[in-house]
Amino acid sequence: MECLFCKGPMEKATAPFSVDRKGYHVHWDSLPAWVCKQCGEPYFEGQEVDRIQMALDALDRENPSPSRSAQPVREVHPRS
Repeated sequence: MECLFCKGPMEKATAPFSVDRKGYHVHWDSLPAWVCKQCGEPYFEGQEVDRIQMALDALDRENPSPSRSAQPVREVHPRS
């Protein structure tokens, strides 16, 4: 397997992953990944991506964001 960015060789290792989403920050220190030995770019396999998405979906269910329709709307009138 070769890196899509630098064409360097990949090795099975671990890598951190962070995401800012809907008002919260989530960080994993070490997830299984393919990591480029040359530039360090990580690639996550489908199984890991599914696990990340499941965790984020669970957080979304526990911390629902307010719907747009529930937010007040303010009219702006131009000055004459």
